[in-house]
Amino acid sequence: MGERLRKLGTRLAETRSTALFQLATELPAAILARTLGIDITVAVKWQRAAAGDWAAYAAEISRRASLHNHEIESAKRRPEPRND
Repeated sequence: MGERLRKLGTRLAETRSTALFQLATELPAAILARTLGIDITVAVKWQRAAAGDWAAYAAEISRRASLHNHEIESAKRRPEPRND
């Protein structure tokens, strides 16, 4: 099966990592470890990596929203240009 997937252009290591990352965002480490048959320390590392990346993403989105709101408020306070 792996050979067939490679011929189709599927990169197995990347696909596996993506799947593990997604599962790590949805399942507790203990369940992830038992379900996949991996060591709990590996499951914890995957979960921390997933949570860390999502936290960084959320922080970036929050920062952007805050900056955007600040720009809007600043624009509201600026006087309108005169057409004299």
